[in-house]
Amino acid sequence: MSTTSGTVGVGVIGAGVISAQYLGNLTTFPDLEVRFVADIDLERAKARADEFGVPASGTVEQLLADDGIDIVVNLTLPSVHAEVDLAILAAGKHVWSEKPIATNAEDARRVLAAAEEAGLRVAVAPDTLLGAGLQTAFRAIADGRIGDPQTATTMVLNPGPDRWHPAPEFLFQAGGGPLLDLGPYYLSTLVTVFGSVVRVSAIGSIARPERVVESGPRAGTTFEVTVPTHSALLLEFEGGASAQATFSFQSAIPRPGFFEITGTTGAIVLPDPNMFEGDSELWTLASWKGVTGHDRPTPERIPAEGATQSRGLGVLELARAIRAGVPERASGALAAHVLDVMLAAAEASETHRAVEVASRVAAPAPLPADWNPTERTLA
Repeated sequence: MSTTSGTVGVGVIGAGVISAQYLGNLTTFPDLEVRFVADIDLERAKARADEFGVPASGTVEQLLADDGIDIVVNLTLPSVHAEVDLAILAAGKHVWSEKPIATNAEDARRVLAAAEEAGLRVAVAPDTLLGAGLQTAFRAIADGRIGDPQTATTMVLNPGPDRWHPAPEFLFQAGGGPLLDLGPYYLSTLVTVFGSVVRVSAIGSIARPERVVESGPRAGTTFEVTVPTHSALLLEFEGGASAQATFSFQSAIPRPGFFEITGTTGAIVLPDPNMFEGDSELWTLASWKGVTGHDRPTPERIPAEGATQSRGLGVLELARAIRAGVPERASGALAAHVLDVMLAAAEASETHRAVEVASRVAAPAPLPADWNPTERTLA
């Protein structure tokens, strides 16, 4: 970084829909200073910069030439994530990228290798992993509240983003689909609890080969669907645990983010991994003692404790980790392993056989409950 103390300079590439959530948080964290917004549409970049009080906007090249920027937030389309990340690293800056890290394993490896060679960091969404909801659940599991985690079931079902996104085509084509769009939230959570995935079986389907944009100025536009809009996975982890995961853009019944983990002495229902908040629900085998017939015990509610801000927490955690000389939690290595899992699932779906996952990653430790994004720590 350009300095060893004081605020960390941040630039944002991509002024689309998601940038408003990022900028709304990043501009409030005392440890960060957002200096530049870049986009291929210069007017859109300026409008976003003006909206959030960012002092400069312009081209990607101008952003990368700014010596006051230490971390660049990549909010471009998934198909160019790796290309943009490599340009950021070549400019000597650390990367925070939206998910996925890339759309193929080779590009992900290239990004991580370039970062290692340059002595730079790559961190990748989802940073919902750092929110109060999931972190509270992770601490409960780490404290042994359910014993040793053994199995998990998770699903997220909805009709699809063509209902609300003004330009949803990329979410139904290479690099998209519910597997690559939603999978990182749920698979990153599973890997954080169970460790590396070693084997995947999967089935996928496309219910409707054509979709229609349903909102915004392009409403009524028809587009082709080229990737499965429903993926059902069976995962085996390095330690022998297993999980079932279902991701769908073709369900008329919405089921947002169900997530349950069962251990040797209990089970925990996590909040939606696509959200930053939400309480957990703890069930224990001990609570069933004395319960008869069709009765059941009352689960323990575990209130969420921790950071409640949304997108951008990972950028802040990355900045603090770099300054402290410790690993960041939403690491590029974690994202690359999750990408390997998703690609293995896609292959398993096509070949109708289980696929091995070669990469391994260390699960990140939970954040302290008092980790505070609004505190100035880098003065």
